[in-house]
Amino acid sequence: MKDYNYYNTLLVQNVGSKVRAIAPTITSSAAFGYENAEEAEGIFKGEVANPLYARVGNPTTAKLENIIANMEGGLGAIATSSGMGALSMVLTAYLKSDDEVLCIGGFFGGTYTLVNETMRRFGIKSTFCGIDEFKVIEEKLKNNIHMVLIETVGNPSLELPDLQKITDLCNHYNTLLIVDNTVTPLTQRPLEMGADIVIHSTTKAMSGHSAALGGVAVFRAIQENDKLYDKKYQNMHPILNKMKKKAMIAIAKKRAMRDMGMSGNANGSFLTMLGLETLALRLERVNNSIPKLVALLKENLPNDIIVSHPSLESHPHHTRYNKEYNRACGPILTLECGTKERAFQLLNQLELVTQTANIGDNRTLALHMASTIYADFKEETQRYLGVTNGLIRVSVGLEDPIIIAEDFIKAANN
Repeated sequence: MKDYNYYNTLLVQNVGSKVRAIAPTITSSAAFGYENAEEAEGIFKGEVANPLYARVGNPTTAKLENIIANMEGGLGAIATSSGMGALSMVLTAYLKSDDEVLCIGGFFGGTYTLVNETMRRFGIKSTFCGIDEFKVIEEKLKNNIHMVLIETVGNPSLELPDLQKITDLCNHYNTLLIVDNTVTPLTQRPLEMGADIVIHSTTKAMSGHSAALGGVAVFRAIQENDKLYDKKYQNMHPILNKMKKKAMIAIAKKRAMRDMGMSGNANGSFLTMLGLETLALRLERVNNSIPKLVALLKENLPNDIIVSHPSLESHPHHTRYNKEYNRACGPILTLECGTKERAFQLLNQLELVTQTANIGDNRTLALHMASTIYADFKEETQRYLGVTNGLIRVSVGLEDPIIIAEDFIKAANN
């Protein structure tokens, strides 16, 4: 990763303006007038970069998209109504009936149900495997699957994949790789590694304040002899041949956004940009705080509560955390309490921590997973995704880690 100071400069300078209104302008308009018939034609052809209609783009949202694309090292981005909206846009734009997506590792519950249930209703196949099952991964890639989907950090499993190795395999076999980088913005750079599309729930760390629901997909540029020219993607070739370098963005807009309307809104984009100004500062704070908090909890919590985080030597991906993740894998840690009753008792004794279904907030958050997000999942599926009856997911915020540790220790001993 680039250092945090690089992003502190980049994001503040990109969000603000030097003259007139220095804060981003909110354009609250669903429709936009065209200067003449010729301009209208050019806009609809994609040859004139003026607003068409808010369902496919808004000036405020366009500014957010440019900032995030620059931040992620992509050619361009499309902001959506939520993180799930971004993932839905990518899946529906790039897959068709009988195509297959390989899902590597444990996933956030909404991602799992979208791929395993909703997409299957439309004839899109899916297979799941572990992050280190490289024989399975390569065999699937050899069999001409169409897409690989992975999270940079398992949520809530806390698995850390060998992202570069998986990326290299996907590129070798001409297969699209989609990386959910929600947990590790800035600290992981999937597009620079060779991934094709990076998605985020901007509701999380990018905003930090829980005031703006949103998502984004960031796209690379099309290259000569691009993997998308493989015959398995031939249904996209007309757009590819027409749009050339920008084709990946055009595919998402023409084959999903235009017809399904999972677009972001101007006010949400404005609030997200305000959060982005302090993103690097907040991430540095959280990634420095979490090992301290984890160590205090491991040392002082009762023996019936097990702390899990890659900063611990006992974690199976501790080496990967130190070397490949540069000791920065986001705000999540987990507490295994053994039973639902013990987990509830701990949660209900907390005084500072907020119970809610979010991560990446400025505040420290916690949630019992099995009875909430994963309540409808079969026990076997919960186990595969790293969820047990006693599991609490914690998202560490900006507070003093010592004070937060004291809150958990007191709650666990009451």
